[in-house]
Amino acid sequence: MVRLRRYLPHLVLALGAAAMLLPFYWMVLTSIRSPSEIFDVSLWPVPKTFSGVENYAQAASSVPMARFMLNGLIVCGGILAVQVLTSVPAAYALAKLRFPGRRIMLALVIAALCVPVQALALPLFVGLARAQLLNTYFAMMAPFFLSVFAIFLFHQSFRSYPDEIIEAARMDGFSEMEICWRLVLRGSLPSLAAFAVFSVVAHWNDLYWPMIVINKTELAPPPLGMLFFSDAETGANYGALMAGATIITAPIVLCFLLARRHFIAGITMTGVK
Repeated sequence: MVRLRRYLPHLVLALGAAAMLLPFYWMVLTSIRSPSEIFDVSLWPVPKTFSGVENYAQAASSVPMARFMLNGLIVCGGILAVQVLTSVPAAYALAKLRFPGRRIMLALVIAALCVPVQALALPLFVGLARAQLLNTYFAMMAPFFLSVFAIFLFHQSFRSYPDEIIEAARMDGFSEMEICWRLVLRGSLPSLAAFAVFSVVAHWNDLYWPMIVINKTELAPPPLGMLFFSDAETGANYGALMAGATIITAPIVLCFLLARRHFIAGITMTGVK
């Protein structure tokens, strides 16, 4: 009974992890199968006919896959950089400074978390169209430059930073911006890593907004590029399509694996006051 209580949670978590990983396993398995085996329900990892080389070669050569990946890197990197620049000072002010209306502003930040990007899509599209900024990197990045989720996440992390250190820094002549960037943020690097993972994954996989503002193949990020790929090149070749999906998914998986410890620590820190 003691062993059962000890190992039962691990068994439940393992079953949950298997269910979450099954679509990725099926994607990779399909990417190395021949067309005749695509709809085979078997999960055996060794296909009867290995077609991985052909599928990945077609995925890499039929469309500018490297260009799609570069576009995704530019968009995700630009969004993340501006989000950090705008969110960290705002979160520091809400967490450590005392000024009239602070609680109201924090309440507005929390309320803004409930507003989906789809609700703002039409006015944003009209504004970008009138400014003749459609089909640009800026059009894909601009709606996400200010992240209320980042403000809330950093606010929760900054609250746990000792006020005594901040007061000592002020007495030593540090400005508020120096305290924010050189002390408080440096002490909350796990939260920064956690938010970076959230931001990169969300915008790397975003199809909705790029599909609205981009219609040029050379500017397409990975998800939109896969849409062009599946429509124009592959036809019914699901093996090549899954090979392309595997290529654009691999960087995100690698990013998470490299940052997983900081990601878990950052999520944990946001709940500690």
